[in-house]
Amino acid sequence: MKKLFLSVAATVAVALCGSALAQAPYPSRPIKMVIPLAAGSAVDNAARVLTQKMAENMGQPIPVENVTGSSGLIGADRLAKAAPDGYTIGGFNDSVLTMVPHIYPKVPWNALRDFDPLSLVGTIEWGIAVKADSPFRTVADLIAAAKANPGKLNFSSGGNGSPQHIGMALFMNSAGIEMTHVPYRGATPAAVGAATGEVDVAMQGLGTITSFVQGGRLRLLAVSTQQRMPQYPDVPTVHESGLRDFYFNSWFAMVVPAKTPRDITERLNSEVRKALADPVVRERLTGIGVTVRGTTPDEMGRALRDQYEMYGKLINEKNIKEQ
Repeated sequence: MKKLFLSVAATVAVALCGSALAQAPYPSRPIKMVIPLAAGSAVDNAARVLTQKMAENMGQPIPVENVTGSSGLIGADRLAKAAPDGYTIGGFNDSVLTMVPHIYPKVPWNALRDFDPLSLVGTIEWGIAVKADSPFRTVADLIAAAKANPGKLNFSSGGNGSPQHIGMALFMNSAGIEMTHVPYRGATPAAVGAATGEVDVAMQGLGTITSFVQGGRLRLLAVSTQQRMPQYPDVPTVHESGLRDFYFNSWFAMVVPAKTPRDITERLNSEVRKALADPVVRERLTGIGVTVRGTTPDEMGRALRDQYEMYGKLINEKNIKEQ
């Protein structure tokens, strides 16, 4: 009987221990953020500012893993297949979620089905930039040269269907010009291509090119915001430069694998918003061209569906396909 009692007691103890471990408060270990974009991209820079504060508040590290290739398809697939337990989260731009799925014929995941929205962290403001010693001093100069030499000027992007590609397609359509698309493996290499003169021009998120502009490697011709940016008071908007009603920006959004428990999603969302409320975080994000938002998961879900439909229509109309 004594042996039986000890055996039962040991079994109960193991069960209780296992139950306690299973109910360990979240998060009890590091949380990995997958970014399907190059290091140094606008989303990557913003994500590192945000996750540093989130990690400090949550008491767990949040290492960032850049998984590049195929305009974000590879990194997004990594997140879609991750366990929905809150320990793998994604920092995406809107291209990965709302543009790329309409361009590539065999996307292994569905943007509306395989990810749960976490928060639309902010919008990334954009600008048109050329090499610092480029002969183009204004957007009007660029447009005039493109009209005089159809297809001879070229522009860089982070890949086919990337925001740099889509943004410039909209710009060319608005200006009535044609330039040649040169895709790179990520936004940062595309910015380097413009800074070194491999291409004539780039439309980029300000978070990606701020260091290039401040370092004297790129010249910012215009910003694509509705008003001038406080960081660049002397740089006109594209609207001011002659293209009436032309505006363009992109997202920094956070998502998790589908079927992540709602309580974990809500906890992560609250931590995002808490970090965004920090004055230092807001100042750093604003300094790299991010307009802070911080939505609920439901608000982001609605924005995602609307944007998915809008860009799907645009991409079909422009016949933008995989290259």
